[in-house]
Amino acid sequence: MAKETLRLGIPVGSLKKGTIELFKKAGFHILNSSRSYFPTIDDDDIELIMLRAQEMSRYVADGVIDAGITGYDWIVENASDVVEVSELAYSKATSNPAKWVLAVPAESDVKKVDDLKGGIIATELVNATKKYFADKKIDVKVEFSWGATEVKARLVNAIVELTETGSSLRANNLRVLDTVITSTTRFIANKNSWQNKFKREKIENIVILLNAAIDARNKVGLKLNVKKDDLDKILKILPAEKSPTISSLADSEYIAIEVIIEDKIERTLVPALKRAGASGIITYPLNKVIH
Repeated sequence: MAKETLRLGIPVGSLKKGTIELFKKAGFHILNSSRSYFPTIDDDDIELIMLRAQEMSRYVADGVIDAGITGYDWIVENASDVVEVSELAYSKATSNPAKWVLAVPAESDVKKVDDLKGGIIATELVNATKKYFADKKIDVKVEFSWGATEVKARLVNAIVELTETGSSLRANNLRVLDTVITSTTRFIANKNSWQNKFKREKIENIVILLNAAIDARNKVGLKLNVKKDDLDKILKILPAEKSPTISSLADSEYIAIEVIIEDKIERTLVPALKRAGASGIITYPLNKVIH
């Protein structure tokens, strides 16, 4: 019998770099050539294919590939019947959801969505935009935009464009009227592949490791030694929601404490712990945190 493999789609474009880095933190090393759409991975059970996020869900739904990573926006746009295995909280710029927003030039007379009745809307997200206006019973013409959509805002009545930080909209002096759809990255699977024992287990294993790498992204490990008499004082300084590991040391007067904390509080927490009597303080990066 032929060896079973999982055909997994990796997005090219803006998500490519972040996806490869995330897989590396999860323990998978992808060797990618800029000229190849079939990168190698150090797992003989996985076959990788590079595809545009815009078309990923179609290929997964059709069974061309078993699973893939894409945005929720493109699942909706393509009306793809797939299994949404997990939300992955990473993107090209931030960990925040991306938004497709309805925007007009700052100087436009359009003040509310109803003012666009009879107008032309340019966007790459055609089907989702049509549904948005249909649900509001506003008659508009939605035209497909081949990129650089912000530039067209002053050629048509409005645009629907993807934004994470809003910097591009501000740079083009555009004003947001509404959010059409909010999107996060999703790990999706073909329905038949999901019923296959080997492929489902492989998918679940990958997702566990990817989410563990995401959870570890903004955290560090913290170790310190403290006199038993100072323990209550130290515990009051540590974040209240954390449950530290406390261990005995060879010196019976001291104990060791280990905890995971948000990296943003490390710079204020460590000096406070030092002043409270902690010693041997060590902080270290984490690759994965599995809850």
